[in-house]
Amino acid sequence: MLTIRNRLIPFGKQYGAINLFGVLFYKPGMTLTPQVLNHERIHTAQIRELLFVPFYLIYLAEWFIRIIACKGDIYKAYRSISFEEEAYCHGDDLNYLSTRRHFAQWR
Repeated sequence: MLTIRNRLIPFGKQYGAINLFGVLFYKPGMTLTPQVLNHERIHTAQIRELLFVPFYLIYLAEWFIRIIACKGDIYKAYRSISFEEEAYCHGDDLNYLSTRRHFAQWR
């Protein structure tokens, strides 16, 4: 996975990294631990199986729906997105991708 350290992406102080089309952008001061890299690799697997653009459309649609369901709590909405739930749940399991089933975020 290509990683790019920069000050602009991701936006917002609470986010330290973002995976865009399989490229990881992260802020200075963010430590790329094996768990963080695994979390982002899980996103890369999700992105690839949904053929890139549909992943982002579904991700954003689900986030907006979750914002309403979480009564405007943006961070809570973010953490409850199915893609994030899978990545956070399995981020510590560094062997997860070798056993991950397709579309595991919806199982």
